[in-house]
Amino acid sequence: MKRIIFFTILICATLQVRAQWSGNTDFSIHGFGRGSVYGGSKAYDLTSVFAELSLQASLKKGPAILESDIRFTTGMFFNEKDARFRIRELYAGYKSQKFDIFLGNQIVIWGRMDGFNPTNNITPSDYFFLSSDPADQQQSNFMLKMQYRPLPGVDLELVAIPFYKMSSYRFDLFDMGELGKYLLFGDDMLPERILANGTYAVRANFDYPAFGGSVSWFQGYDPYHGFNVVSVNWASAQPVVRIASTPYRKTAIGADVAIPVGNLMIVRAEAAYNHTKNPDKKMFIPNPDISYVVGIETNVLGCTVIGQYIGKYTFDFFPLSVPVSPDANDPASLVQYAEKYIDYENRLFNRKVFNQQERTNHAVSLTITRSFAYDVLSAECTGYYNITSKEWFVRPKLSWRISDA
Repeated sequence: MKRIIFFTILICATLQVRAQWSGNTDFSIHGFGRGSVYGGSKAYDLTSVFAELSLQASLKKGPAILESDIRFTTGMFFNEKDARFRIRELYAGYKSQKFDIFLGNQIVIWGRMDGFNPTNNITPSDYFFLSSDPADQQQSNFMLKMQYRPLPGVDLELVAIPFYKMSSYRFDLFDMGELGKYLLFGDDMLPERILANGTYAVRANFDYPAFGGSVSWFQGYDPYHGFNVVSVNWASAQPVVRIASTPYRKTAIGADVAIPVGNLMIVRAEAAYNHTKNPDKKMFIPNPDISYVVGIETNVLGCTVIGQYIGKYTFDFFPLSVPVSPDANDPASLVQYAEKYIDYENRLFNRKVFNQQERTNHAVSLTITRSFAYDVLSAECTGYYNITSKEWFVRPKLSWRISDA
């Protein structure tokens, strides 16, 4: 039944687009070229140095539209030379005053917070594509997106993604501790490509001068995945542990709100409840949790200042117990101990990935932005500190828009 409904909508979307090719055609093509240098890590003086060309085209004929964003990138990433050709977005659709429908590779971002969005479960990210703009990490999904605007300031949005696409990690760049000596990273464990494994999400969004807000629902595989132990090879003197990125299904219910306080500031908040099944049986499945962010945006001496508190509460949390070393003269007990220790270390690392090291997780962030010379130059600095894990980073950024000079 799901298959019939999905393909009926898909065919209707195609017919709608084809039926509108009459009248004047509006075609525009633009883009940009840029250079980017990103550094400051312990392992690399420069983590990424690249040049990029973006070609963006738009075709409109009546209510029918075609949009594309194509990127070519070449440079050094983590001391490895690489050239990449990416179709960042490519989709066609129908757009009217009340109703929109788009089909193709799209990037959809939900949430009103800055950089930390608990309700944003649709778009996968390449967390190790490091540039001056965090939005560069966003990756498109092939999807059907429909929007309906029944009233001014109100829109209803439906997203259907037939096939799963996971976020891109670089586990080989992680500090895995002693366990890292025995690890072998295998191929990603992707779900079967059937519509029953698809993703569906709905959002009701409200946007008025006095406030903005939304409520949303998500059902599907989370792009933000964990990893699982696939096998352990005991043939050599030291065990070889093969692990692989493994996604999990969840249901999420979220909401966000933004309220201007006169000309003084904007107060924002966003939260989501994430429900999962069988987290105790599968190490790559996080416990159910509530993620929440509260922030304030204001202007101080010509600088835009955004301060945020990022929190998480994990349900059914229990501390992991370190396996006890057995008698060294009992080979069977030693093997059993090694298996338990491998399981313990990998579960511990998955908890770090999901920020579930403790029952509650607390972090703060601060971003200060200032533009100069009529927005030709812009300087930004973001600081983040996780109170629970003691992790932190500082990300300064300087941008020069040469074409605007």
